[in-house]
Amino acid sequence: MKKKQLLVIMLAMFVAIAGNAQNDSDKPYVTKNFTNASLKELSVETSGGSISVTGGESNGFKVEMFVKPNNWNGKSELSKEEIEDRLEDYDILIGTEGDRVVATAKRKNNNNQNNNKGISIGFKVYTPKNTATYLKTSGGSIHIASLNGEQNFTTSGGSLHVNDLSGMIRGRTSGGSIEVANCSKDIELHTSGGSIKASDLKGKIELQTSGGSIALNNLDGEIEAQTSGGSIKGENLAGSLNTGTSGGSVRLANVSGSLKASTSAGSIEVELTKLGEFVNLSSSAGSVRVKMPLDKGVDLNLKGNKVSIPLKNFDGQAEKDRVNGKMNGGGIPVTLSASSGSVYVN
Repeated sequence: MKKKQLLVIMLAMFVAIAGNAQNDSDKPYVTKNFTNASLKELSVETSGGSISVTGGESNGFKVEMFVKPNNWNGKSELSKEEIEDRLEDYDILIGTEGDRVVATAKRKNNNNQNNNKGISIGFKVYTPKNTATYLKTSGGSIHIASLNGEQNFTTSGGSLHVNDLSGMIRGRTSGGSIEVANCSKDIELHTSGGSIKASDLKGKIELQTSGGSIALNNLDGEIEAQTSGGSIKGENLAGSLNTGTSGGSVRLANVSGSLKASTSAGSIEVELTKLGEFVNLSSSAGSVRVKMPLDKGVDLNLKGNKVSIPLKNFDGQAEKDRVNGKMNGGGIPVTLSASSGSVYVN
């Protein structure tokens, strides 16, 4: 049986440690330190606030809890007495369980909430670099940085800010944007209601949004980036890229490697500096413009209202609206299609 050490912070304890309580909402209401070297994981959950986790701490774990009034209830600050009164409606836990640090704040009874007494309880945690995390909030953003290992985090009502992670990274939000940078290995980030900005990533990368644009910069690896409601822009992309949108254009520059890109509601413009295993570009509502090396052996399958490409060492059929055949002896499949526009190469 796992050895458990659990510290439950109730109202009486808050009163007892009143020296730690602050009326200034920019300062933590409670701070707790855990220095046991066996602690390797972190679990944080709150029903109404943001979560921030930063790795690199050399002296174990430091957990800070912040209490603020909800923005919509007309107050920007609360007195110590008001905080203590409102905390009676919450179950709060800060402690350890086995090799895991735990910090949670939950409403006792969601069916009888007094909106006039609503508060936001957020956590800032400073951890060792090699820490696995499990983070969840229903009403705030998540900031996570400078960690190695498995990271799992989700929010129903805020944005995700992700930086300097290495390992298995799984993040989701139902109502905010995603910004991710300087991460590597296995990255999976999804949002149902915001844009995605990704830069300086390496490894297996999956980015998905149902309601925003995607911006990619300096990515290297097996990349998938999909949106149902915005444009896609990218620069300095290497490896393999599968990207598509149902609601915007695609603009990619300095792409090196295999590429598949599609749009149902815009045009495609691509600059390929080095070909990979294939090129597959399709637009249902615009033109396709490609700049690419033509000194390699390629199998061309191009079609549109008009097709324009400088053909050399070509064997096949070339018409105004279609080109099908081999250039330089054939090899790499290049498929370009514009259902309602033209295709231009170089």
